[in-house]
Amino acid sequence: MADTLQSEAGAAPLIADHLALDMLNTEAGVGDAQQDFWWSSHAVLDWLARCGIDAGQPSGPAADALLRDAKVLRAAARDLITRRMEGKQGDPALLNRYLAAVRSTPALVWDEVQPHLVHQGGAPSPARALGVLAEAVATLLAEGDFTLVRQCEHPECVLWFYDRTKSHRRRWCSMALCGNRHKAAQFRARNRPVA
Repeated sequence: MADTLQSEAGAAPLIADHLALDMLNTEAGVGDAQQDFWWSSHAVLDWLARCGIDAGQPSGPAADALLRDAKVLRAAARDLITRRMEGKQGDPALLNRYLAAVRSTPALVWDEVQPHLVHQGGAPSPARALGVLAEAVATLLAEGDFTLVRQCEHPECVLWFYDRTKSHRRRWCSMALCGNRHKAAQFRARNRPVA
């Protein structure tokens, strides 16, 4: 399963339709097939860049801290999201520490169509980047419709997604990955010769 999850660049797929759930999907598989797509600080930086989040260019101890802190945030997010799905209360203290790094100032931007408010932050940094991820988790926990937060129905897949389809009947992390594998397995079962 882990081989089919990798994109061409060996990175975690961005298929969850929500940044917080895509972060959870950077760790996939079960047992011996478990894979952590955040295997180095460079892998975390590449993933953040794919998500449009600038973490600057940390090196040395700052890069090591990014990898460690990203994994701690991911574990805290997984715990909080799982608890929310189960209707249990979670402790947001750790998440709030990451949120504290997201300091922004509102600014009015007037484009060709109309004015709108944007939030501008400080210089890109690992702490700010992880704060952006923490904010996505907090927004999901506080405002998300948890009837639409799901895990893939394929028995060998643990990826999460936010079902934004019109009918809210999405079953697979990706139709190209698990949906097609399920359809192919059903086809083989229907067309198996009777002994």
